[in-house]
Amino acid sequence: MTFAELSLIWPEVILAGSALLLLVIGAFRGKGGPVFSGAAVLALLAAAYAAATGDLGRAFSGGLVADQLSAFAKVAIYVASAIAIPLGGGWLKRRGDDRFEFPVLILLAALGMGMMASAGDLISLYMGIELHSLALYVLAAFRRDDAKSSEAGLKYFVLGALSSGLLLYGASLIYGFAGSTHFDAIARAAQDHASPGVLFGLVFLICGLAFKVSAAPFHMWTPDVYEGAPTPVVGFFAAAPKLAAMTLLARVLTEGFGDAIEQWRQVIVIAALLSVFVGAFAGLAQRNLKRLWAYSSIANIGYALIGLSAGGEAGAQAMLLFMVLYMVDVTGFFACLCALQRDGRPMETIDDMAGLFRERPGLALAMTAFSLSALGLPPFSGFFAKFFVFKAAIAAGGYMPAVAAAALVGSVVAAFYYLRLIKAMWFDPAPGPVEAPPREANIIALAAALFSFPVVLVALYWLEPLARLAASAFA
Repeated sequence: MTFAELSLIWPEVILAGSALLLLVIGAFRGKGGPVFSGAAVLALLAAAYAAATGDLGRAFSGGLVADQLSAFAKVAIYVASAIAIPLGGGWLKRRGDDRFEFPVLILLAALGMGMMASAGDLISLYMGIELHSLALYVLAAFRRDDAKSSEAGLKYFVLGALSSGLLLYGASLIYGFAGSTHFDAIARAAQDHASPGVLFGLVFLICGLAFKVSAAPFHMWTPDVYEGAPTPVVGFFAAAPKLAAMTLLARVLTEGFGDAIEQWRQVIVIAALLSVFVGAFAGLAQRNLKRLWAYSSIANIGYALIGLSAGGEAGAQAMLLFMVLYMVDVTGFFACLCALQRDGRPMETIDDMAGLFRERPGLALAMTAFSLSALGLPPFSGFFAKFFVFKAAIAAGGYMPAVAAAALVGSVVAAFYYLRLIKAMWFDPAPGPVEAPPREANIIALAAALFSFPVVLVALYWLEPLARLAASAFA
């Protein structure tokens, strides 16, 4: 490894070194604490700064790529991970489950997600996926004395192993028929006319990655894991890992199979529309908010996939903008759930939210903003996210405008469960007083709500050019 290569992986070096150091310190101390968690947050912010200001290039024979796309994705991933540490640490401490392993696992998951964003071949792709997945399996079952949490971790692990098998089988087929694991070499092999074996392997690869983003029909783990896992962990699941997996999927399809877009676009469009309608219709029957937001995340991944299937820089830009804006909304919503408690019991159902506006108007307004944003109502951030996706789909021509129209119908269907939640908060009588929210969850929820509107109107002036610059890496 040369110094030039080392300069390209400073974010990974910072995170790996910090995770190992904190793990050793935690093992000797036997506990964490605010300083321990603060050190993990500082490591993530330092890694984000290193990603934003670091050199660009390729390292390890092209296995790792440092470009505008990876820098954009890593900054968003590391910032979201940094927010998850104080949110989750406070929530777990109030329930007597605060352990030093939590920030260490977040660091390791962020390390894996950064590798996914920088993957330049099938080997680094798999290493990044497995590193972040193993940390997420443990986080899902972090409350080991809670039956639901243990069940969520076990389900996630078993189905994750299945998806890893699909992904490895697809990667082996691609390697066998293309003769290389590097995306640029695979692109040359598929340049004129990709062989059926390569396309067959690509379908399996897409299926494995579709599990990671919880796209239908590989979404079966999502509602159960979201319901059983600790609430702040679910907020983390729904944000940074989704962006990492979508960035990886975009890199694989665009860099490795850019000339076969007409073949893989069909698969992505089918998965996108299935996700939109499964998320919209299945969410209608949900009363538990964590399960409800699981189906909402499935639907929203469908919109991101539509942007990706549009192809080109415009499609990649739309996907990146959508995912970043969605990450803010979903993190804020789960911060609200972390903040709300009545009679010593967490408020996790629509019925629990009855009369919230009279009890906690600030959090009710924040949840209303997140619901309307997920619905795509202007002027909230979700409207701009869907606007860029639909704009890219319409510009792509062919059958893509019809796909955008069908997805818009799914958004109208999903409006029912968002409006039902708002109605319960604003008009239903409260069954009892709501306890005072913890400071860290309250701050994160209100800050995310302010970003959803009106800060997003200003943020888009610099976020849109940054996403366009990141998408230009595919040119």
